[in-house]
Amino acid sequence: MLLTVDVGNSQTVLATFDGERRIGSWRVTTAARATADELRMVWRGLLRDTEVSGVAACSTVPALLPSLRQLLDSLEVPVTLIGPGVRTGVPLHVDNPREVGADRVVTALAAHELFGRGPGGHARPVVVVDFGTSTNVDAVGPDGQFLGGALAPGVEVSLDALASRAAQLRSVELTCPPHAIGKNTVAALQSGLVLGFAGLVDGLVTRIAAELVAQFGTAPVVVATGGLAPVVVDSCASIGEQEPDLTVHGLRLAFSRHQAQASR
Repeated sequence: MLLTVDVGNSQTVLATFDGERRIGSWRVTTAARATADELRMVWRGLLRDTEVSGVAACSTVPALLPSLRQLLDSLEVPVTLIGPGVRTGVPLHVDNPREVGADRVVTALAAHELFGRGPGGHARPVVVVDFGTSTNVDAVGPDGQFLGGALAPGVEVSLDALASRAAQLRSVELTCPPHAIGKNTVAALQSGLVLGFAGLVDGLVTRIAAELVAQFGTAPVVVATGGLAPVVVDSCASIGEQEPDLTVHGLRLAFSRHQAQASR
């Protein structure tokens, strides 16, 4: 069983795979200062008696990397930690490839492999909208190349900023309001956050899709992923597909590619 671990700024997603089939999936709060022993306890508690034959991981939390590396180094199974210098097979068509987070790279890999073919089998671009701590709108070319994208604050980050900096505003449940015109503070915040971010995403996707059509002559498929996708995605007119855990699928694919290269 392959264990994949996506360490994000707010949440860590763990998933197990039997071949291409996802067996289990868990989301836990990321503890940026956790020790290797604490990470081991969390993993064991979730996996229970699952026999792990390999691990693929990535992290966007620099403070947690030493503990993560220590834990991975202690395992007696093949391990792939995605980072600079680790080949994933994703060409990075950006100014500075080392700036691109490992999570964005493996998410692009999964987006191309899972959604980069149209109904007739023809290659097509993909736009990935990742709703997490930040809202990432990334473009993937028809050959699987990462082309860059747009980064915006996440929905929860924006809510926290409002609640902490505006004396008369507070945290509210992130849910889609029935109307855009809020009749009270809670409804107004929900409208601005949920419907507002839907408008932000639709606007960015429209512009990015137009650039992809101009470059490749083919309209992209737009895929939503990330822990906060269920909050916003139904209000977005531009999103056609959903895969909640695209990043862990990318880790699975990257592990397979890396192990195949290592065995040559």
